[in-house]
Amino acid sequence: MGGPATAGGTTAGQQQWAGRQQWSGAGEPAAPGRALCWGAVTEQLCLLSVHAHPDDESSKGAPTVAKYHSEGVRCVLVCCTGGEEGDILNPAMDRPDVADNLTEIRARELERASRVIGYDEVVMLGYRDSGMPGSPANQDPASFARAPLEEVTERLVEVIRRTKPHVMVVYPAHQSTYPHPDHVRVHEVGLAAFLAAGDAEVFPAAGPPWRPLKLYYTLRSSKRWLAWAEKLKEIGRELPWDDERLEMIAKAPHEQVTTEVEVGAWAHVRQEALRAHETQVDPKSSFWFGLPPEVEAELGQVDEYHLAFDRCGSALPEDDLFAAIREKAAL
Repeated sequence: MGGPATAGGTTAGQQQWAGRQQWSGAGEPAAPGRALCWGAVTEQLCLLSVHAHPDDESSKGAPTVAKYHSEGVRCVLVCCTGGEEGDILNPAMDRPDVADNLTEIRARELERASRVIGYDEVVMLGYRDSGMPGSPANQDPASFARAPLEEVTERLVEVIRRTKPHVMVVYPAHQSTYPHPDHVRVHEVGLAAFLAAGDAEVFPAAGPPWRPLKLYYTLRSSKRWLAWAEKLKEIGRELPWDDERLEMIAKAPHEQVTTEVEVGAWAHVRQEALRAHETQVDPKSSFWFGLPPEVEAELGQVDEYHLAFDRCGSALPEDDLFAAIREKAAL
């Protein structure tokens, strides 16, 4: 994956960025006297979710977004790539006319799924799908994973400053079970942009500073994956994984679950949104649709998150991404 490009010498802006790359680690930047803008809570609450490809917005946290949209929260989706490298996974859509127009079709699928979920705005960040690890697409200079970190972060910072989210959701640092280059990049860029957006001295052309109050990583814990697999076996459905894969999931590291959002009334949204991605999702797939809704409900209908950065002092564990923010808004 690419880093900041500084060929031919460094500009003042690049030197400034280089001095702030430590922001992608834990903790706030130490810079006494620098003007930082805190996210106000006097306006409509806003949630910004950053995803790698069309269909990721449906498989990760869609019921949460639907819940908050129904409560009047403005919900913004940033999709970093067009999913150009995706395989056609639905046999009914595996046709030459679909393969020849996959990028355009996936864009329409994303539009439909976003309406199902309840996103108020969809922003395409404009990069190409980097492909699975080791594929030739990894080397494409137009790919998300190869783009300079500074460039990509500035694009996302511009979106943050314009849309003014109070809460951001990105991917976790631990991604050993599915180390797609674009998923890894979403974590890197999402974290860097969250930390940079409130600093007026960084990316001044990207708009007035705005400092989101909380950053979450969307998760699905090993415990929930294994409980899901056990339910499939219990009702006699085919498991999409072998024992080796299950053992890997059981041992895979992941961030602590700090936040469980109850989404029972919106659980159906995930399945409806996934079906909008006809090229990517086989409606007969046991992976996506193996458990009947009433059986899946037995596992507990929650979306899991890790609170990575908190600027409002929220008490853990939480059941609301806007915990502590709502209290500030009520003052």
